[in-house]
Amino acid sequence: MREPGGWWRRKSTPAKVETYTRWSYHTFTVVEVSVGGLSAFGRVGPRVAVALLLLVCLHAAVGAVTASRALDWTRGRREQPVRLLWVLGAVTAVIALAALAIVEHAPGGGDVAGAAGGLFGVVVIFGVGNCALGVRSRRRVFGIVAGFAAGSAALTAVVGAPAVQVLVVLLTVLCGGGFLAFTSLFSVWLLDAVYRLDEARETRARLAVAEERLRFGRDLHDVLGRNLAVIALKSELAVQLAQRGRPEAVAQMVEVQRLARESQREVREVVRGYREADLGSELAGAQGVLEAAGIDCAVTGSAAGLPAAVQSALGWVVREAATNVLRHGDARRCAVRLAVTEGRAVLSVENDGAPVPGAGQVPGQASGRGVSGGSGLAGLRERLAEIGGTLRAGPAGRGVFLLTAEVPLPPGSRAAAEDRAAEDRAGKDRAGEDAEAAGGTDSGPAAPLSPASPVSSSVREVTP
Repeated sequence: MREPGGWWRRKSTPAKVETYTRWSYHTFTVVEVSVGGLSAFGRVGPRVAVALLLLVCLHAAVGAVTASRALDWTRGRREQPVRLLWVLGAVTAVIALAALAIVEHAPGGGDVAGAAGGLFGVVVIFGVGNCALGVRSRRRVFGIVAGFAAGSAALTAVVGAPAVQVLVVLLTVLCGGGFLAFTSLFSVWLLDAVYRLDEARETRARLAVAEERLRFGRDLHDVLGRNLAVIALKSELAVQLAQRGRPEAVAQMVEVQRLARESQREVREVVRGYREADLGSELAGAQGVLEAAGIDCAVTGSAAGLPAAVQSALGWVVREAATNVLRHGDARRCAVRLAVTEGRAVLSVENDGAPVPGAGQVPGQASGRGVSGGSGLAGLRERLAEIGGTLRAGPAGRGVFLLTAEVPLPPGSRAAAEDRAAEDRAGKDRAGEDAEAAGGTDSGPAAPLSPASPVSSSVREVTP
């Protein structure tokens, strides 16, 4: 058994608004028949009342069909109902003339004249409203309203009505027809706005899906890039050791197995969307991987005190930089430095062995394949941009490549507070030295440079 009202609940919001608009115009049809036709019964004879009812029913039917086709046209489902608009205008004019003829010639006195006059006004006003629904231009709507008002006044004057009555007819059609005409315009505008909002919501949902796909692809690249490079390196090493009959090949393959399982675990975390890189682990992992590949790697600085978001972003930088050092060029030395200066965490990765233009390399590859324009660094820039960071990568000398990432630290973070405290101590030391120099005091042999001195505090490395 179907739930009552289920068909309505299954409709989307724009479909509900459209249904409401359509039934509003069907209600106008009922109002037109009630006011223009049924109200004549009891006031005039049955024949005249039936004649008036048939006329208003004919006009209401043509108006309802025109309104329905016009709404379909506004939604782009059919062509503009130009013929129906002309038919509605012609039917409105004919019925208005018939009503005036009844007023002028039918017997019954004032009651007949009042009923026919009411029919005349109702038909003209609702005709204007339905015609305006099939027109988009406001100027044309103004023209329709003014034309019907002027024509009604002219017909009233032709049948010999006094000037006051002609003026009343003119104002009635202007006000009533104008109200219904601009109600039609507002209904169409509201319906279009609702559909556009619904389309914008769907577009936003599609963009969210596309963004999630980009995130997944970026994370998958970052997660698998280094691990696959290390697996390939260790597999090649294991093959060479096995060919020489060395027992170390087993240890290398065990390490390959461990990396494969770790990659599988990290891919699951990427799919769930919970993958976060730990900076301390990435620094240690990068050093171990590079040294295993025969690259002398020196890591200075510690991630202690850095916010989790900063550590995660810089962890991805370390992972991608280590992957690029393994894949591109022929590095023998790599230096990874992590420091805090002026409220910013600065991570730099410098390595030699980068291709040099003019030395058998294509100039466009001076920074290494995939280093200057690959998707890896593009993904890193997106990650850093989310927290206000920047990334610079390029040659720093002959055969040297330098990658630098800077991330601003939140004012309340521990690392930023330590950096400000070091700067304050450095300022006090400078003030004391200036005072001693001004007083001419002999301070004896120069003391060793303290950690808070101006030179060391300008770029202070983060220590545990």
